[in-house]
Amino acid sequence: MESIFDLRGRTAVVTGGGIGLGYGIAEGLARAGADLILVSHNVREEPLQKLQDLGIKAAFIQADLQDLNGIESVVAQCLEAAGGKVDILVNNSGIIRRTPAADHPLSDWHEVLQLNLHAVFYLCQSFGKLMIQRGSGKIINIASMLSFQGGINVPGYTAAKHGVAGITKALANEWAKHGVNVNAIAPGYMATDNTQQLRDDEKRSAEILGRIPAGRWGTPEDLAGPAVFLASSASDYVNGHILCVDGGWMNR
Repeated sequence: MESIFDLRGRTAVVTGGGIGLGYGIAEGLARAGADLILVSHNVREEPLQKLQDLGIKAAFIQADLQDLNGIESVVAQCLEAAGGKVDILVNNSGIIRRTPAADHPLSDWHEVLQLNLHAVFYLCQSFGKLMIQRGSGKIINIASMLSFQGGINVPGYTAAKHGVAGITKALANEWAKHGVNVNAIAPGYMATDNTQQLRDDEKRSAEILGRIPAGRWGTPEDLAGPAVFLASSASDYVNGHILCVDGGWMNR
């Protein structure tokens, strides 16, 4: 059974992989044996060293994924670092902007959609073409509870995450027959920088925790197992699925 989760000999690209949920996913993939390429806006040497200490190859590519014109260059750099073949793509990079919808700046709307949705599709398309040609590949997009719900004060983020769920299903419909699995993980309320404002609000934090059957905020480490499953042979017949990792939030 262990062998179907074994990622040795495979290379994964994880966007936003140097911090938070991205690093939790990257570490999980590394512990399963995958080599890693982290794509991030900021250079983060410490997580890179930690991954290398696990005995795998790890590289870092600095890139601004909001610059959609630069996506082609990012893909080329990833392929060069990977020796020409990327087996796993994890689209994790994202931002959130919190302002009531009536006052939501259009600049925030466009900025969030640019990174959280447009860049996700561009990367799926670029790496997906190569995976189709090869007849195998795993793409894991990071969705959200707001792929299903409306949220409060986050219209751009909600629109983007609904879109991520949609393109995950659309690409799975087209690419499953080519041996390419496209799925998504929808994290619940996780203890990261993106939720710091919520966690600092005692009333809102208590409301959130009161609805989570597990009774706690999630951690980046909670995504490691689901990511390894979706990246491995264990999920070869899983296509277009949005896997909620939420402590039971959606059950309520």
